[in-house]
Amino acid sequence: MALLAGKRAVVTGASSGNGRAIACAFAKEGAHVVLADITEAPREGGEPTLALVTGEIGGTGQFVHCDVTKTDDLETAIDAAEAMGGIDIMVNNAGILMKQGVLEATEEGFQRMVDVNVRGPFFGTQIAAKRMKPRQTGSIINICSIAGVRGTSGYATYNLCKGAIRMLSSSSADELGPLGIRVNAVFPGIMRTQMNIEDDPVIGTDVGEGYLDMIPARRWGEAADVADACVYLASDMARYVYGAALTVDGGYLRL
Repeated sequence: MALLAGKRAVVTGASSGNGRAIACAFAKEGAHVVLADITEAPREGGEPTLALVTGEIGGTGQFVHCDVTKTDDLETAIDAAEAMGGIDIMVNNAGILMKQGVLEATEEGFQRMVDVNVRGPFFGTQIAAKRMKPRQTGSIINICSIAGVRGTSGYATYNLCKGAIRMLSSSSADELGPLGIRVNAVFPGIMRTQMNIEDDPVIGTDVGEGYLDMIPARRWGEAADVADACVYLASDMARYVYGAALTVDGGYLRL
């Protein structure tokens, strides 16, 4: 039987990168997926995620325009899952990366990073949990980053935001666990997504290639690696997993 058969899931940032892979993996495992994003067009090119979910995969899904900085948009996305019978899984994946050090950061850039990377997951968690509470069941997965574990020069605001999500996940697991709601976090390493190809070019650069020698797996992470971790955390296989920080980095941090 499919691991997520009949489950209703919301995935933010589902049009591209890790979110796209998560949505597709959930659909393959039988979940009904609400694809929440600000645009349907994938940054890496190709068909929209909804076309993959309903066509190639043969699953069921729905695209909902969602700017995670707006709680009304988050409500709308979660309402779509409620209309299908009730939200079972919430994946707070949407995020942005702007390289900003302590000395270079601007107020505008700082606020933008916090709004998307902290405010979005916080209220995504809150709204989803309120809907899950009456049923005393649910899984919330926050996509964090190894940047939330180890600080790096030049990335102060990104490190700050991901560190905040690390603590949001931990505190939420403690608070919501007694209500039957599992909260966990996934910490991707250097993944082959547009964030590391375009936003902060690492993959494909001479400097970036040097990082490969620091990764025991000797390869970049793929979005599918993150998606598989999320399938596990969303499924009953992880029924006794609360407040976990699942690192998916090829051994880079070697925690």
